[in-house]
Amino acid sequence: MSNMTYLEFEQSLSELDKRIRELRATQDSAGVDISAEIQTLEEKSAQQMAEIYAKLTPWQVSQVSRHPQRPYTLDYIRMLFTEFHELHGDRGFADDPAIVAGLARFEGQSVVVIGHQKGRDLKERTRRNFGMPRPEGYRKAERVMLLAEKFRLPVLTFIDTPGAYPGVGAEERGQSEAIGRNLFVMAGLRTSIIATVIGEGGSGGALAIAVADQVNMLAHSTYSVISPEGCASILWKSAAKAPDAAVSLGITAERLQGLGLIDTILPEPVGGAHRAPESMAATLRDALRAQLAQLVQHAPDALVDRRQARLRAYGRFDESQAA
Repeated sequence: MSNMTYLEFEQSLSELDKRIRELRATQDSAGVDISAEIQTLEEKSAQQMAEIYAKLTPWQVSQVSRHPQRPYTLDYIRMLFTEFHELHGDRGFADDPAIVAGLARFEGQSVVVIGHQKGRDLKERTRRNFGMPRPEGYRKAERVMLLAEKFRLPVLTFIDTPGAYPGVGAEERGQSEAIGRNLFVMAGLRTSIIATVIGEGGSGGALAIAVADQVNMLAHSTYSVISPEGCASILWKSAAKAPDAAVSLGITAERLQGLGLIDTILPEPVGGAHRAPESMAATLRDALRAQLAQLVQHAPDALVDRRQARLRAYGRFDESQAA
């Protein structure tokens, strides 16, 4: 993969893959058969990749979750849905490209899709504000969710944001109110909701579209109240402590599932979703199909009761008395 971006801990893979490309070029130009040597290096590369990804630290997981080639919401929409019709605007101020929302079909079933969207190049990243929504983005999401409730359509959300945009304009237009309003609306929405963290799940910016009946996380995604760098800057006054903060924050899917904050961990292809997007989409398709089939069995009022009981169960703890 000549255009692959390698992370810091993947440099040994970068060197191996570079050597493989050089040997292939030599074989093509010189007409000599060195396929056996190429195969040996490919097997070595695959083995190293499996070993590296089998023991990722929380900080390394956070790096994978932000990989610039990782599939974004629009990529999953293209791979999973048909007849997607995007809806724009919050009917109050503006449209926010950092959140994509619209109607689609999932295996023939009408659904509503909402997700954060980053950008691939500088122009698109700037237009989509690097996936950091403003208040109008959350109000657009609320408008589309209420539309889903009206027509009894399931809501599927895809979470991938560093957090809500903290700029002056966003604060002036009620960023915290918009996020809080979404939490309130989703808690009582009388239709099924499935949320999937596909990359970064950052703070209230992620939670604003993550109150759901079923919460999934891709294996190399993260979900946290603050980024490791932000936490390190506050606690240790140095972003260099981000790896330590990542451990303390418990940002990984395994840790969050253990705390009962998410339901399902979706395995990623070896090397991350960005190395085999179609395979990752197939895994996600199977999970969504099964979850929708289960949720459709519940009446709207039962869904709300179940969802609110789930929310009230968060943060429980046992207090033991000293002898």
